[in-house]
Amino acid sequence: MTDSNYVDPAALGSLYTAHLDALKLRHDHALERCGASHAVIFSGAARRVFLDDYDYPFKANPHFVSWVPLTDTPLCYLIYTPDKTPILVYHQEKDYWHVSPSIPDDYWPGELDIRVVHALDDVAQHLPADKDNCILLGDVHVPAHGFGIERVNPGIALNTLHFARATKTEYELECMRAASRRAVAGHRAAETAFREASSEFDIHLRYCQAVRHAENELPYGNIVALNRNGAVLHYQHQRHKKPREFRSFLIDAGARVRGYASDITRTYAKKDGEFAALIGRFDCLQQELVAEVKAGLDFRDLHMLCHRKIAAMLVETGFARGSVDALIESGVTSAFYPHGLGHLLGVQVHDVGGHMADESGTLIDPPSGHPFLRLTRVLEEDQVLTIEPGLYVIDMLLDNLAGSAGYDMIDQKRLDWLRPYGGIRIEDNVRVLTNGCENFTRDAFAA
Repeated sequence: MTDSNYVDPAALGSLYTAHLDALKLRHDHALERCGASHAVIFSGAARRVFLDDYDYPFKANPHFVSWVPLTDTPLCYLIYTPDKTPILVYHQEKDYWHVSPSIPDDYWPGELDIRVVHALDDVAQHLPADKDNCILLGDVHVPAHGFGIERVNPGIALNTLHFARATKTEYELECMRAASRRAVAGHRAAETAFREASSEFDIHLRYCQAVRHAENELPYGNIVALNRNGAVLHYQHQRHKKPREFRSFLIDAGARVRGYASDITRTYAKKDGEFAALIGRFDCLQQELVAEVKAGLDFRDLHMLCHRKIAAMLVETGFARGSVDALIESGVTSAFYPHGLGHLLGVQVHDVGGHMADESGTLIDPPSGHPFLRLTRVLEEDQVLTIEPGLYVIDMLLDNLAGSAGYDMIDQKRLDWLRPYGGIRIEDNVRVLTNGCENFTRDAFAA
């Protein structure tokens, strides 16, 4: 099963030309601001494992992937000069140890001037001769990969491109809809495996099988957490051993289509009852927040509205007492919900530019006391972001309230009941519209 099971390549092809036109305009502007004539975009290079003879998993430069949907091909260069066809210097090493890449029969090669090279030294002849008028974008940790270009990742260019990248083209939006559909197939398989009392490791395998991703192809490491493990925000294990009792399941997992990511979280109860009802109540809270999304909304305000809603829910469900303002000001809501409400999403899971006020790189700070909020911008049409409130029993944070007024507001017996379940997080991927949003995640689950 490939991405063609989730998206029609012909449909992407019809959108790709306009996508390239948008990239060209953005790079024209970045080059003008830099006083440069050419952008050389490096796909990246594999890094060797210390004291061994194989490489760490390769992650392509997102600047490169936005031009060319090649996510697993190192040592390639995209050369853009305004008013000229972009050149792809496609490195295809002749190597009997590995399979050499080849030009696919796909929608994108016809839009580029593709020049195949078989050795790194052959790249130089295809680069612009006037290196002083070039900028290079990418992770150049070996000087030879820079070919003498001195301006590597100039801040003016990166700020210009990163600020603009928050707004997605129709091509990118279609890739991201497909990535949500692909991930939802995995989420359904994972829920089934949980209902069958599988281990975290086996649930993870079922997810990967359903989305047809090898582990290194996932946009990020799957969070597959049973019971109390759901309270670890970036839980990094998939345990082989089954727990003695199955209570709850939190899965945060995505998929990729043509380099673009989805990022979806769901929480499940093993049995009907109070925790299942709490998940249902929290799902309503999350959807109330999604309903607020629209162009012109300051995302910081939505994050703080989330804290107000969580405070009200804590009182309603008996976990805390006191006014909404008091629960926020005393740090109670931050102890139950310490992370940000969401982030930009695209060719990177935590896409760049979330704190940028403008293309000059002016930053918008998160609200005081909320340092982990990754998105502080005023929302604009065709941005794609996550909405992911959470509620957890994190003893480290709750213990920090000891001796404070906030600690006395918490019902410890109710907390003891919730602790074995870990926590709840529900995350959707949404596209900002003029008046509302398109919910890629819910649409995929409804299909």
